[in-house]
Amino acid sequence: MISEDDENVRLIEESETEGEKKKGMVLPFEPHSITFDNVVYSVDMPQEIKDQGSTEDRLVLLKGVSGAFRPGVLTALMGVSGAGKTTLMDVLAGRKTGGYIDGDIKISGYPKKQETFARISGYCEQNDIHSPYITVYESLVYSAWLRLPQDVDKNNRKMFVEEVMELVELTPLRSALVGLPGVNGLSTEQRKRLTIAVELVANPSIIFMDEPTSGLDARAAAIVMRAVRNTVDTGRTVVCTIHQPSINIFEAFDELFLMKRGGQEIYVGPLGRYSCHLIKYFESLPGVSKIKEAYNPATWMLEVTAASQEMTLGVDFADLYKKSDLYKRNKALITELSTPRPGTKDLHFETQFSQPFWTQCMACLWKQHLSYWRNPSYTAVRFIFTVILALVFGTLFWDLGRRVSRSQDLLNAMGSMYAATLFLGVQNCSSVQPVVAVERTVFYRERAAGMYSALPYAFGQVIVEIPYVFVQAAFYGIIVYAMIGFEWTVAKFFWYLFIMYFTLLYFTFYGMMTVAISPNQNVASIVAAFFYAVWNLFSGFIVPRPRIPIWWRWYYWLCPVAWTLYGLVASQFGDLQTRVSNDENVEQFLGHYFGFEHDFLGVVAAIIVAWPVVFAFLFAFAIKAFNFQKR
Repeated sequence: MISEDDENVRLIEESETEGEKKKGMVLPFEPHSITFDNVVYSVDMPQEIKDQGSTEDRLVLLKGVSGAFRPGVLTALMGVSGAGKTTLMDVLAGRKTGGYIDGDIKISGYPKKQETFARISGYCEQNDIHSPYITVYESLVYSAWLRLPQDVDKNNRKMFVEEVMELVELTPLRSALVGLPGVNGLSTEQRKRLTIAVELVANPSIIFMDEPTSGLDARAAAIVMRAVRNTVDTGRTVVCTIHQPSINIFEAFDELFLMKRGGQEIYVGPLGRYSCHLIKYFESLPGVSKIKEAYNPATWMLEVTAASQEMTLGVDFADLYKKSDLYKRNKALITELSTPRPGTKDLHFETQFSQPFWTQCMACLWKQHLSYWRNPSYTAVRFIFTVILALVFGTLFWDLGRRVSRSQDLLNAMGSMYAATLFLGVQNCSSVQPVVAVERTVFYRERAAGMYSALPYAFGQVIVEIPYVFVQAAFYGIIVYAMIGFEWTVAKFFWYLFIMYFTLLYFTFYGMMTVAISPNQNVASIVAAFFYAVWNLFSGFIVPRPRIPIWWRWYYWLCPVAWTLYGLVASQFGDLQTRVSNDENVEQFLGHYFGFEHDFLGVVAAIIVAWPVVFAFLFAFAIKAFNFQKR
């Protein structure tokens, strides 16, 4: 009978032999070390701390941290909560969006430049963020397409993707949809391995992993660590933050970078077999209790170096480390690795991104196309809702388009157009918001990884909506036009379809824009709802334009719904000579009561086309300018 612990040990140790087989990858890469000396990271002092009497301007989170991470060495970055492990990793990886960084960070002896570093590094975030409606294989192909150099042809790229899938043991899952975390698709452990694979297909030299085993049971964690170990055995530099690992997981690491609360290192060095070097170091310190037999070294290490122990013993473990031989050896190693090797050159790339702008656009559109096609809860439900609404409106306003001999009939026909615009428009706007909100979190990760700029992403998100909205407008237009009984002429039918299409388009793009300018979907919904009410008021139906007070009339011309209503009514009825009273015909009635003129349709058409362009542009600008993911 094999115990679960023995099985987990076997899973991890198998990686050693498998790693040997997998060192010969299709695409070569250049191993790089990363050194950092006396790195200080600080942020502006929070107001709450100032209120408690602090006179400092900055809060220091990393206090002069030094170390070196080398190729083929798996380093564990550990410490209690608040020690600064993830902060250090974010600083080294260039993922911080604020704060102040001081100190030397070098890549193979050359000063680190974030633009070039992003091209040779990968970052596996703790939250496994992926587009939910594409498969595992497509996720990897997409990442490789955008991140591998242009000189890698399609065949080599696909072969490399296959190799990475085998390395991280994802081949059996190649056709599985990623899904939403905790809802459907991949399990947590499978998502972790996909996160690693998505970074690996970029062929990086240095990989950072933020808690790759968090939230996993012992067996799942062992499977993920085997994937991590396989990655290290290809000769890459891998650093993982890790929190309370089991003995077996801890044994998989080669070196430890241990930090204490306040952002200082207290042990930087090799672990040794059964953590012998780590245990020897801490047991040699005065007052530190010996480890019990079969006790987890990772747990013991955190217990004996806790702040309470420092107070009891009256020592500072950071000071003890800086007085040790280990510290001197590490400083010597940092000095050695901070000097460029003879014959090497600094990292340089001709362009910021691996692929040209148009390729980025096509890749983003390809992914969005697959995501939309496989998301019937959004695309199909929206289409079904539209058809049902068309049938409701058609039966409710049956044959109203032919009855124009009374002003009340005209108002009823106009009411059908007004209600349909708001019903469908609001539904389009509100339904697109969660879709864009999910994709925006993926966009933040992919942009930080240097896959593409903001504009190709916005291009893909905007363009993919165009055919779906066209089908929606066509079905709605044909059903309603026939059932309400508007005049069957090519020009009038075209006008109706044209105006409804661009109306649904600007409502959809408006929903996308509200997400882009808001920190989350809830705020976006509130922003959108406010303008639904305002557009409703100024649409020209509740209060016709000639009756709007002069000091508010300017907003009528800034209301998109007003232009839609103007276009629909003027195109259908604006040229009719049928009399609606003894004094005037339909054309005259619309002119004096609503201010609608048939001759103004050309301008209306131009403005109707302009609104979706404006909202699409604002969406792209907001996605580029605003980053609500603060680190």
